[in-house]
Amino acid sequence: MKIELVENIKNFDIEVIFIKDFKALNKQTIKILKEFNFEAKEGKHLLLTDAKKLYIGLSKLKNEDLKIAASNAINELKEYKFKKIKIALAEDKKELDLKTLVEGLLLGSYEFQKYKSKVKNNSFDILIDTKNSKKNMEELKKDLEDIKTICSSVNMVRTIVNTTPEDYTPITMAKDAKKIAAKNNLECKIYGEEFLLNNGMNAMLAVGRASRHESQLIHLTYKPKNPKGKIVLVGKGLTYDSGGLSLKSSTGMVTMKCDKSGGAAVLGIMDSLKNLAYEYEVHGIIGAVENMIGGEAYKPDDVLVAKNKVTIEVRNTDAEGRLVLADCLCYAQDEIKDIDYIFDMATLTGACVIALGEFSTGIMGHSQSLKKKFEKASKASGELVGFLPYNRYLPELIKSSVADIVNSTSSKGGGAITASLFLDNFIKKENKKKWLHFDIAGAAYKERNWGYNPYGGSGAGVRMILKFIENLNSK
Repeated sequence: MKIELVENIKNFDIEVIFIKDFKALNKQTIKILKEFNFEAKEGKHLLLTDAKKLYIGLSKLKNEDLKIAASNAINELKEYKFKKIKIALAEDKKELDLKTLVEGLLLGSYEFQKYKSKVKNNSFDILIDTKNSKKNMEELKKDLEDIKTICSSVNMVRTIVNTTPEDYTPITMAKDAKKIAAKNNLECKIYGEEFLLNNGMNAMLAVGRASRHESQLIHLTYKPKNPKGKIVLVGKGLTYDSGGLSLKSSTGMVTMKCDKSGGAAVLGIMDSLKNLAYEYEVHGIIGAVENMIGGEAYKPDDVLVAKNKVTIEVRNTDAEGRLVLADCLCYAQDEIKDIDYIFDMATLTGACVIALGEFSTGIMGHSQSLKKKFEKASKASGELVGFLPYNRYLPELIKSSVADIVNSTSSKGGGAITASLFLDNFIKKENKKKWLHFDIAGAAYKERNWGYNPYGGSGAGVRMILKFIENLNSK
């Protein structure tokens, strides 16, 4: 799908018109819409081929309503053979936000067809009529290129997450990191299991021990000229999670290709920074690992020594993501100095889904002011979040009688929070207020369509983190 900005479009096959009410419409149009029982509501649409118009209902002409409406329009048009689609940016004194509109079009049009024997090829051009826009063409072109960059990265992340574990291993993730580095002129360091062993990263090393695919520690760096500050992103890249010896059920194992969503999101963010010309130095660190079973597997009752010498009693080998993140967080803080912000992203707990529902990311950490910044970034990006609170009693649950801490508690309550508190043991004192944990287990993957997100991976985390950095940039 190609999107073009054109002033005063005359030649097109069909025009998409977004309707939130009938006030600005002429009587004849209102009469036709009512004859077909069309309502100005989300999910309603009416195609009139003779009039060359597709009417799309929505509640508001902005934000998430417009994105969902644009997605609905694209998915309706896929069923036909129109080649040139017109959308007016400004009409009746109301102007649509170009970025919001295009985001809905590009994210809503995504389809994962890699494993289909027959691939759909619904190619068409979207012509956005800029006549009457308050912005000049240069401003509009900049907005278009920026949102195309972001959506391209989100859709790349979706494809990574949707790819099967046999086709996407830790080595594959490392190769993708190298491609992204070459494309964007990033620094790229890849380390294997010998490095993990020699550098005391025994927790991450243990998780991948039973896999035939070598674990990979990935470190990408974006360095603009005269950076305003330094941001570190750490992603859980479990290319597949069987649960290890604490084996998941057969149904529980299905969709576990999505356990690389945190690492994939880091790749997506790193892929966008150069084109967006962000002024912060950003480090992307990924623990790419496969958690399998076998004679080499780590076991419940093992005690692991993490990079910072904290000892961990293993009570559940399916609580593996936090072990990988623990060593990656230690590596990040040892290797990178003068950190301004450090965030980790992971499909970490089912408990987070129970706490916040299926569509929200759980955010945890010590800094209330930093959480408020992400509340703002969340609303602006369209990603849903919820904040889960720490309290003085929960840390007791992760204490061990035989080691410093346990990797899984016996309590069914507060599982997302105790997982975050586990990670807190690997955050240095000077970085406590600079760190947030993002549990994307609910938002990262769905076996159905929702909003402008298709079946499968959503690319959770990418837009919100980029919006956070954009907000920092503008200060």
